[in-house]
Amino acid sequence: MAWAPFTVAGLVGGLAGWAVFASSGKRRPADEACCETDLLRQVVEGVHGLEALFDTSLRLEWISPSLQRMTGRTPAECLAAPGFVEFLVHDADRRYCQRCMRQVLESGRGEDFEMRLTREGGKVLWVATHWRALRDAGGRVRGLRMAAEDIQGRKEAEYKLLETVAQLRRAQALSENYLLRSNDERQRLSALLNVIRLGILFMDRDHRVLYYNRAMLDIWRLPAGENLIGVRDVVLESRVVGLLESPDAYLSHIRQVVESLEVSKPFEIHMKDGRVVTDVSAVVEDGGGHGGRRGIGRVWIYEDVTEQRNTARKLVALAERDPLTNLFNRRRFHEELERLLADAERHGTRVGLLAIDLDGFKPINDAFGHQAGDEVLVTLAREVGGIIRRNELFFRLGGDEFGVLVPDAEENDLIGLARRIVEGVAALRFEFAGRPAHLTASLGIALYPDHAGDGEALIAAADHAMYRSKNEGRNRWSICAGACSESARMEPPREEPDTGED
Repeated sequence: MAWAPFTVAGLVGGLAGWAVFASSGKRRPADEACCETDLLRQVVEGVHGLEALFDTSLRLEWISPSLQRMTGRTPAECLAAPGFVEFLVHDADRRYCQRCMRQVLESGRGEDFEMRLTREGGKVLWVATHWRALRDAGGRVRGLRMAAEDIQGRKEAEYKLLETVAQLRRAQALSENYLLRSNDERQRLSALLNVIRLGILFMDRDHRVLYYNRAMLDIWRLPAGENLIGVRDVVLESRVVGLLESPDAYLSHIRQVVESLEVSKPFEIHMKDGRVVTDVSAVVEDGGGHGGRRGIGRVWIYEDVTEQRNTARKLVALAERDPLTNLFNRRRFHEELERLLADAERHGTRVGLLAIDLDGFKPINDAFGHQAGDEVLVTLAREVGGIIRRNELFFRLGGDEFGVLVPDAEENDLIGLARRIVEGVAALRFEFAGRPAHLTASLGIALYPDHAGDGEALIAAADHAMYRSKNEGRNRWSICAGACSESARMEPPREEPDTGED
């Protein structure tokens, strides 16, 4: 007898024919058979669980509409996929599922097992599956039938029960372990660890908390009275990731550390609240020094270094910032000049330098005092700082001398910047003791390598151009001529007579 192609229509039709024959002993009219076929089709397609039919090549022939309710995926998507197992079965269960499907086809015996299906959005659904062979009238296997029921709730309850049992066993083991130790020794050790500022966390070989001190709770902003004993590392991580600026970087760091037997290097953890914490970790070996890969656990030591980092930043600022204007100072100027010249040489670009000297600053300082002079310098630093671009560096070189370094410089851009600075300074207005005061600026522009071959020559070239601006009437800018740098080296800038003006 020839075997017709296996389809759900054939299955439903066969069921309908059987039902007609069994109920009356004779064939009913065609319209009655059609009605029963439709009824049976509704029964098959309306089952609460998941039903699926496969041919002997393990190709999905039909799957019930309940698939969408259970997984969020439509039957059409599943049928269009290259394979049922690859599309719907979780990675960890695919190989076992395929092996069982082949066994049912080859042996004809049913298989029952539990597996995970992937839901839309990446979630998992546990199902209990029942696999049976479908045979033709001659008893030959012509396909597979799968019936699956949702057991997600049961699985979650099982996991919770197992977790509770494990926690009880750990608690019992810890209790028995502590009873074997001297109470006095425990008290001394606990007192010592709770007064130090270092946070200490000990995880056992099963990645569960075995010990922690108060500083650890404080550093990680965990409630002081919370009991973390027995908590898994992944649960603890989920509690603290919200505090971190870069959670992914920190979790990656943890994974790398636990894979190593070496003592980890200090790692900086930046918190969202501005704190900086370092951690160091090491494997703890057993008493005989034979701990194996994981030893008997791992200790983590945390230190809040926020205060030290802030102090270090302040010291760096004192070393490279002008305390009055908060601009970079002469020391930082020379460091940045050296760096920019090296970059320009590597990439074939140019570096611009603007030398700025104030006109009329000394009379203000002499007439109204140093407090007025300081106000002028702070105001000028703020106004000029708002004129320069983000990649341009502004320095106070001393007194009323300033400088601007411009990477990737073009002559026209430098001229435009100089013009804006001259105009901006000239627009400043001050009043001291009821009397108006104002000042201007003289600027000199020089380019590397156009006007100088090194840093010192570039400074001399810009100074030379700046003094030319002063000699030509002040409140202006000048750009170094072709031989400017050479003449600046050979002939120092002409000293101006002390006229009482700056």
